[in-house]
Amino acid sequence: MFPFFRLWLAVQKAKRTPSLNLDETCIVPMRVTLGDCDLFMEMNNGRHLTLFDIGRFVFSVRTGLWHEVQRNKWGFVVAGSSVRYRKRLKPFQRYEQHTRVLGHDEKWFYFLQTHQIGAIWYSSALIRTAVVEKGKILPTQTILEVMKRPDWQPELPEWVKAWIATETLRPWPDA
Repeated sequence: MFPFFRLWLAVQKAKRTPSLNLDETCIVPMRVTLGDCDLFMEMNNGRHLTLFDIGRFVFSVRTGLWHEVQRNKWGFVVAGSSVRYRKRLKPFQRYEQHTRVLGHDEKWFYFLQTHQIGAIWYSSALIRTAVVEKGKILPTQTILEVMKRPDWQPELPEWVKAWIATETLRPWPDA
C-alpha cells in the first residue's frame, strides 16, 4: 500500500524548509519502518522505489515545481528506472535519501536518487520523469521556463547517455 500519510508528512515538512535550486541536492532524513520490510526483515526492493517517489515530491515542493504543477493542473509521470542495491536497510535504521536532477533532454528529466548512510550508498536509482498535461508530456523547456531556468542545460553523464541509448534498443514485449 502506498504510504500516503508518510507522503503528506514529508510534503508538510518540505513546505517549512528552505527552497532549493534545480541543480541542488534535496536531502530527506528517513527511517525504515516495519511496513517497509519484507520477510527477510530488510527494506523491500519495491519500497525503495516508492520512497524515491516521496523524495521527488519533496524535491518538487522545495524547488517550487509542485506549486506550478498544482496551479497549471499538471501531473508527474515516471517512464523508466534503473535501480541498484548495494546494502540492506534494516528495520528502524536511519538513513538519508538524496535526490537531484542530473539533467534533461527535450522530453525527460533524469533524476539520481540514493538511500545512504554517510557516504555509503545502500541503493541508487536513475529515474526518467516528465511533467504531463492532460496525458501529454510537456517539453522540458516549458518546465524550465516556468521555473525561470530556461538556460539550465547540465551535461548528462556518459553513463546516463549510455542508459538512454540502450533503452531505445529495448523492444516492448508485444513488438
